[in-house]
Amino acid sequence: MRAFGKLTALAAVTLAALSAAPALHAQDYPSRPLRWVVGYPPGGGSDFLARVIGNELSKSLGQPVVVENQPGAASVLAATSVTRSPPDGYTLFSGDNGSLVYNSALFAKPRYDPVKDFAPVGLMARFPLILVVNSQTPAKTAQELFEAIKAAPSKTNYASPGIGSPHHLAMELLIEKAGLAMNHVPYRGAAPAVQDVLANQLPLMVADAAVGLPQIRAGGLKPLAVFSKTRLAALPDVPTLQELGYKDIEAYAWQGLVTVTGTPAAIQSKLTAELQKALANPEVSKKLLDFGLEPIPSDAKALSAYIASESAYWHPLIKARNISLE
Repeated sequence: MRAFGKLTALAAVTLAALSAAPALHAQDYPSRPLRWVVGYPPGGGSDFLARVIGNELSKSLGQPVVVENQPGAASVLAATSVTRSPPDGYTLFSGDNGSLVYNSALFAKPRYDPVKDFAPVGLMARFPLILVVNSQTPAKTAQELFEAIKAAPSKTNYASPGIGSPHHLAMELLIEKAGLAMNHVPYRGAAPAVQDVLANQLPLMVADAAVGLPQIRAGGLKPLAVFSKTRLAALPDVPTLQELGYKDIEAYAWQGLVTVTGTPAAIQSKLTAELQKALANPEVSKKLLDFGLEPIPSDAKALSAYIASESAYWHPLIKARNISLE
Protein backbone atom coordinates (compact mmCIF):
# COMPACT_ATOMS: atom_id res chain seq x y z
CA MET A 1 0.00 0.00 0.00
CA ARG A 2 2.80 2.35 0.85
CA ALA A 3 4.49 1.52 -2.51
CA PHE A 4 1.22 2.26 -4.34
CA GLY A 5 0.95 5.55 -2.41
CA LYS A 6 4.46 6.51 -3.45
CA LEU A 7 3.71 5.70 -7.10
CA THR A 8 0.51 7.75 -6.95
CA ALA A 9 2.36 10.69 -5.45
CA LEU A 10 5.09 10.37 -8.06
CA ALA A 11 2.48 10.29 -10.84
CA ALA A 12 0.83 13.41 -9.44
CA VAL A 13 4.15 15.25 -9.34
CA THR A 14 4.94 14.14 -12.91
CA LEU A 15 1.54 15.29 -14.20
CA ALA A 16 1.94 18.62 -12.45
CA ALA A 17 5.37 19.07 -14.02
CA LEU A 18 4.04 18.18 -17.46
CA SER A 19 1.11 20.58 -17.15
CA ALA A 20 3.46 23.34 -16.07
CA ALA A 21 5.87 22.71 -18.96
CA PRO A 22 3.93 24.69 -21.58
CA ALA A 23 3.66 27.65 -19.22
CA LEU A 24 7.38 27.55 -18.50
CA HIS A 25 8.12 27.17 -22.21
CA ALA A 26 5.93 30.16 -23.01
CA GLN A 27 7.61 32.21 -20.30
CA ASP A 28 11.04 31.54 -21.84
CA TYR A 29 9.83 32.09 -25.41
CA PRO A 30 11.60 32.86 -27.62
CA SER A 31 15.00 31.46 -26.75
CA ARG A 32 16.25 31.03 -30.32
CA PRO A 33 15.66 32.56 -33.79
CA LEU A 34 12.23 32.37 -35.41
CA ARG A 35 11.60 31.22 -39.00
CA TRP A 36 9.07 33.18 -41.10
CA VAL A 37 8.02 31.31 -44.24
CA VAL A 38 6.78 33.27 -47.28
CA GLY A 39 5.25 31.41 -50.22
CA TYR A 40 6.45 33.93 -52.80
CA PRO A 41 9.83 35.05 -54.23
CA PRO A 42 11.94 37.83 -52.68
CA GLY A 43 11.14 41.39 -53.71
CA GLY A 44 7.35 41.15 -53.88
CA GLY A 45 4.71 42.56 -51.57
CA SER A 46 4.46 39.46 -49.37
CA ASP A 47 8.23 39.35 -48.94
CA PHE A 48 8.39 43.09 -48.20
CA LEU A 49 5.68 42.86 -45.54
CA ALA A 50 7.29 39.87 -43.83
CA ARG A 51 10.69 41.56 -43.69
CA VAL A 52 9.35 44.85 -42.33
CA ILE A 53 7.23 43.19 -39.64
CA GLY A 54 9.83 40.50 -38.98
CA ASN A 55 12.49 43.12 -38.36
CA GLU A 56 10.22 44.82 -35.83
CA LEU A 57 9.39 41.53 -34.10
CA SER A 58 13.08 40.67 -33.81
CA LYS A 59 13.62 43.89 -31.87
CA SER A 60 10.75 43.30 -29.45
CA LEU A 61 11.27 39.55 -29.03
CA GLY A 62 15.05 39.78 -28.70
CA GLN A 63 15.67 37.06 -31.27
CA PRO A 64 16.31 37.16 -35.05
CA VAL A 65 13.31 36.57 -37.31
CA VAL A 66 14.64 34.89 -40.46
CA VAL A 67 12.48 35.19 -43.58
CA GLU A 68 12.53 32.05 -45.72
CA ASN A 69 11.07 32.27 -49.25
CA GLN A 70 9.48 29.08 -50.59
CA PRO A 71 7.72 30.08 -53.84
CA GLY A 72 5.71 27.72 -56.02
CA ALA A 73 2.37 25.97 -56.51
CA ALA A 74 0.22 28.91 -55.37
CA SER A 75 1.98 28.89 -51.96
CA VAL A 76 0.97 25.25 -51.37
CA LEU A 77 4.59 24.12 -50.98
CA ALA A 78 5.27 26.73 -48.32
CA ALA A 79 2.01 26.12 -46.47
CA THR A 80 2.53 22.36 -46.43
CA SER A 81 6.07 22.68 -45.12
CA VAL A 82 4.85 24.88 -42.27
CA THR A 83 2.21 22.34 -41.21
CA ARG A 84 5.02 19.82 -40.73
CA SER A 85 6.91 22.07 -38.33
CA PRO A 86 6.83 21.62 -34.54
CA PRO A 87 3.97 23.51 -32.82
CA ASP A 88 6.30 25.60 -30.69
CA GLY A 89 5.84 29.12 -32.08
CA TYR A 90 9.20 29.17 -33.85
CA THR A 91 7.70 28.83 -37.33
CA LEU A 92 5.53 31.64 -38.70
CA PHE A 93 3.74 31.78 -42.05
CA SER A 94 2.46 34.65 -44.20
CA GLY A 95 -1.03 33.37 -44.89
CA ASP A 96 -2.94 35.20 -47.61
CA ASN A 97 -6.14 34.93 -49.66
CA GLY A 98 -4.68 32.01 -51.59
CA SER A 99 -3.24 29.88 -48.84
CA LEU A 100 -5.96 30.51 -46.24
CA VAL A 101 -9.08 30.83 -48.44
CA TYR A 102 -8.82 30.05 -52.16
CA ASN A 103 -6.67 26.91 -52.23
CA SER A 104 -9.16 24.77 -50.36
CA ALA A 105 -11.60 25.40 -53.24
CA LEU A 106 -9.08 25.55 -56.11
CA PHE A 107 -7.73 22.05 -55.37
CA ALA A 108 -9.93 18.95 -55.41
CA LYS A 109 -7.65 17.35 -52.83
CA PRO A 110 -5.87 20.09 -50.85
CA ARG A 111 -2.63 19.05 -49.15
CA TYR A 112 -3.50 20.92 -45.97
CA ASP A 113 -6.50 22.35 -44.10
CA PRO A 114 -6.17 26.12 -43.56
CA VAL A 115 -8.43 26.00 -40.49
CA LYS A 116 -7.24 22.81 -38.79
CA ASP A 117 -3.52 23.04 -39.58
CA PHE A 118 -2.85 26.70 -38.71
CA ALA A 119 -3.22 28.72 -35.53
CA PRO A 120 -4.19 32.33 -36.35
CA VAL A 121 -2.08 35.17 -34.96
CA GLY A 122 -3.67 38.19 -36.62
CA LEU A 123 -4.27 40.13 -39.82
CA MET A 124 -1.40 42.30 -41.04
CA ALA A 125 -2.16 44.33 -44.16
CA ARG A 126 -3.94 44.39 -47.49
CA PHE A 127 -3.30 45.64 -51.01
CA PRO A 128 -6.16 47.60 -52.60
CA LEU A 129 -7.01 46.30 -56.09
CA ILE A 130 -7.46 48.58 -59.10
CA LEU A 131 -9.08 47.97 -62.49
CA VAL A 132 -6.55 49.38 -64.96
CA VAL A 133 -6.23 49.60 -68.74
CA ASN A 134 -3.41 50.58 -71.04
CA SER A 135 -3.32 54.36 -71.31
CA GLN A 136 -4.04 54.13 -75.05
CA THR A 137 -7.32 52.27 -74.49
CA PRO A 138 -10.19 54.42 -75.86
CA ALA A 139 -12.46 53.84 -72.85
CA LYS A 140 -12.32 56.72 -70.40
CA THR A 141 -14.61 55.18 -67.78
CA ALA A 142 -15.38 51.71 -66.48
CA GLN A 143 -18.84 51.83 -68.03
CA GLU A 144 -17.39 52.67 -71.45
CA LEU A 145 -15.00 49.73 -71.08
CA PHE A 146 -17.82 47.35 -70.13
CA GLU A 147 -19.93 48.48 -73.09
CA ALA A 148 -17.03 47.86 -75.47
CA ILE A 149 -16.46 44.37 -74.01
CA LYS A 150 -20.17 43.52 -74.29
CA ALA A 151 -20.22 44.69 -77.91
CA ALA A 152 -17.64 42.01 -78.78
CA PRO A 153 -18.14 39.09 -76.35
CA SER A 154 -15.10 36.87 -75.68
CA LYS A 155 -12.88 39.06 -77.88
CA THR A 156 -11.10 40.83 -75.02
CA ASN A 157 -8.15 39.26 -73.16
CA TYR A 158 -7.16 40.30 -69.66
CA ALA A 159 -3.93 39.63 -67.77
CA SER A 160 -3.40 38.43 -64.21
CA PRO A 161 -0.42 37.39 -62.04
CA GLY A 162 -1.68 33.81 -62.16
CA ILE A 163 -4.64 31.46 -61.86
CA GLY A 164 -6.27 31.75 -58.45
CA SER A 165 -4.52 35.00 -57.55
CA PRO A 166 -6.61 37.72 -55.82
CA HIS A 167 -6.26 39.77 -59.01
CA HIS A 168 -7.65 36.92 -61.13
CA LEU A 169 -10.56 36.20 -58.81
CA ALA A 170 -11.41 39.89 -58.45
CA MET A 171 -11.72 40.14 -62.24
CA GLU A 172 -13.81 36.95 -62.37
CA LEU A 173 -16.09 38.45 -59.72
CA LEU A 174 -16.47 41.57 -61.88
CA ILE A 175 -17.15 39.45 -64.97
CA GLU A 176 -19.87 37.61 -63.06
CA LYS A 177 -21.53 40.71 -61.60
CA ALA A 178 -21.26 42.89 -64.73
CA GLY A 179 -22.25 40.19 -67.21
CA LEU A 180 -19.01 40.34 -69.19
CA ALA A 181 -17.31 37.72 -71.36
CA MET A 182 -13.49 37.89 -71.48
CA ASN A 183 -10.53 35.53 -71.82
CA HIS A 184 -8.05 35.08 -68.98
CA VAL A 185 -4.32 35.16 -69.75
CA PRO A 186 -2.39 34.14 -66.61
CA TYR A 187 1.24 35.12 -66.07
CA ARG A 188 3.86 34.01 -63.55
CA GLY A 189 3.69 37.02 -61.30
CA ALA A 190 2.46 40.59 -61.40
CA ALA A 191 5.55 42.13 -63.03
CA PRO A 192 5.32 40.34 -66.41
CA ALA A 193 1.55 40.81 -66.50
CA VAL A 194 1.87 44.55 -65.97
CA GLN A 195 4.64 44.80 -68.55
CA ASP A 196 2.44 43.28 -71.25
CA VAL A 197 -0.44 45.61 -70.41
CA LEU A 198 1.97 48.56 -70.52
CA ALA A 199 3.13 47.32 -73.94
CA ASN A 200 -0.53 47.05 -75.03
CA GLN A 201 -0.20 43.33 -75.68
CA LEU A 202 -3.31 43.00 -73.54
CA PRO A 203 -5.63 45.92 -72.76
CA LEU A 204 -6.48 45.46 -69.09
CA MET A 205 -5.97 43.72 -65.77
CA VAL A 206 -6.57 44.06 -62.05
CA ALA A 207 -3.42 45.47 -60.45
CA ASP A 208 -2.64 45.82 -56.77
CA ALA A 209 -1.71 49.26 -55.48
CA ALA A 210 1.98 48.45 -55.01
CA VAL A 211 2.44 47.51 -58.66
CA GLY A 212 -0.25 49.70 -60.18
CA LEU A 213 0.21 53.10 -58.59
CA PRO A 214 3.75 53.76 -59.89
CA GLN A 215 2.64 52.93 -63.44
CA ILE A 216 -0.51 55.04 -63.08
CA ARG A 217 1.58 58.00 -61.93
CA ALA A 218 3.98 57.44 -64.81
CA GLY A 219 1.09 57.53 -67.27
CA GLY A 220 1.38 53.98 -68.60
CA LEU A 221 -1.80 52.70 -66.94
CA LYS A 222 -5.20 54.33 -66.64
CA PRO A 223 -7.29 53.51 -63.52
CA LEU A 224 -11.03 53.10 -64.13
CA ALA A 225 -12.33 51.74 -60.81
CA VAL A 226 -11.22 50.31 -57.46
CA PHE A 227 -12.44 47.16 -55.76
CA SER A 228 -12.29 48.77 -52.30
CA LYS A 229 -15.41 49.74 -50.39
CA THR A 230 -14.29 53.39 -50.37
CA ARG A 231 -12.14 55.45 -52.73
CA LEU A 232 -8.39 55.32 -52.33
CA ALA A 233 -6.61 58.38 -50.94
CA ALA A 234 -4.01 57.96 -53.68
CA LEU A 235 -6.74 57.94 -56.37
CA PRO A 236 -9.48 60.26 -55.07
CA ASP A 237 -11.06 60.75 -58.51
CA VAL A 238 -11.39 57.05 -59.30
CA PRO A 239 -14.78 55.58 -58.33
CA THR A 240 -15.39 52.34 -56.50
CA LEU A 241 -17.23 49.57 -58.30
CA GLN A 242 -19.87 49.84 -55.61
CA GLU A 243 -20.42 53.46 -56.59
CA LEU A 244 -20.93 52.28 -60.17
CA GLY A 245 -23.78 50.04 -59.06
CA TYR A 246 -22.04 46.74 -58.32
CA LYS A 247 -22.96 46.57 -54.65
CA ASP A 248 -21.60 43.12 -53.89
CA ILE A 249 -18.07 43.72 -55.18
CA GLU A 250 -15.29 44.21 -52.66
CA ALA A 251 -11.89 42.59 -53.00
CA TYR A 252 -8.35 42.96 -51.69
CA ALA A 253 -5.11 41.03 -51.70
CA TRP A 254 -4.58 40.57 -47.95
CA GLN A 255 -2.04 39.01 -45.62
CA GLY A 256 -2.38 37.43 -42.20
CA LEU A 257 0.12 35.83 -39.84
CA VAL A 258 -0.36 32.24 -38.65
CA THR A 259 1.66 29.59 -36.89
CA VAL A 260 1.27 25.84 -36.41
CA THR A 261 -1.82 24.36 -34.76
CA GLY A 262 -1.00 23.07 -31.28
CA THR A 263 1.26 26.00 -30.44
CA PRO A 264 0.71 26.87 -26.74
CA ALA A 265 -1.97 29.49 -26.23
CA ALA A 266 0.37 31.71 -24.22
CA ILE A 267 2.82 31.83 -27.15
CA GLN A 268 0.03 32.55 -29.63
CA SER A 269 -1.15 35.42 -27.41
CA LYS A 270 2.37 36.80 -27.15
CA LEU A 271 2.79 36.71 -30.94
CA THR A 272 -0.56 38.47 -31.40
CA ALA A 273 0.39 41.21 -28.94
CA GLU A 274 3.80 41.72 -30.56
CA LEU A 275 2.28 41.79 -34.05
CA GLN A 276 -0.25 44.43 -33.03
CA LYS A 277 2.51 46.48 -31.41
CA ALA A 278 4.62 46.29 -34.56
CA LEU A 279 1.75 47.43 -36.79
CA ALA A 280 0.99 50.30 -34.42
CA ASN A 281 4.54 51.64 -34.81
CA PRO A 282 4.29 54.84 -36.94
CA GLU A 283 7.53 54.07 -38.77
CA VAL A 284 6.30 50.61 -39.72
CA SER A 285 2.92 51.96 -40.77
CA LYS A 286 4.55 54.58 -42.98
CA LYS A 287 6.75 51.98 -44.70
CA LEU A 288 3.72 49.84 -45.48
CA LEU A 289 1.63 52.75 -46.73
CA ASP A 290 4.47 54.03 -48.90
CA PHE A 291 4.70 50.59 -50.49
CA GLY A 292 0.95 50.54 -51.22
CA LEU A 293 -0.16 48.40 -48.27
CA GLU A 294 -2.95 49.28 -45.84
CA PRO A 295 -2.25 48.02 -42.27
CA ILE A 296 -5.21 46.09 -40.83
CA PRO A 297 -4.12 44.87 -37.39
CA SER A 298 -6.37 42.40 -35.58
CA ASP A 299 -6.25 39.56 -33.08
CA ALA A 300 -6.39 35.82 -33.69
CA LYS A 301 -10.16 35.62 -33.29
CA ALA A 302 -10.72 38.34 -35.88
CA LEU A 303 -8.42 36.61 -38.38
CA SER A 304 -10.24 33.33 -37.87
CA ALA A 305 -13.60 35.02 -38.46
CA TYR A 306 -12.24 36.80 -41.53
CA ILE A 307 -11.04 33.53 -43.06
CA ALA A 308 -14.52 32.07 -42.55
CA SER A 309 -16.29 35.05 -44.10
CA GLU A 310 -13.88 35.22 -47.04
CA SER A 311 -14.34 31.50 -47.70
CA ALA A 312 -18.12 31.93 -47.74
CA TYR A 313 -17.71 34.85 -50.16
CA TRP A 314 -15.19 33.33 -52.63
CA HIS A 315 -15.76 29.57 -52.68
CA PRO A 316 -19.13 29.77 -54.48
CA LEU A 317 -17.57 32.02 -57.16
CA ILE A 318 -14.62 29.65 -57.66
CA LYS A 319 -17.02 26.75 -58.17
CA ALA A 320 -19.45 28.73 -60.34
CA ARG A 321 -16.63 29.95 -62.61
CA ASN A 322 -15.07 26.47 -62.69
CA ILE A 323 -11.66 27.78 -61.62
CA SER A 324 -9.15 25.11 -60.70
CA LEU A 325 -5.42 24.64 -60.12
CA GLU A 326 -5.55 20.94 -61.02
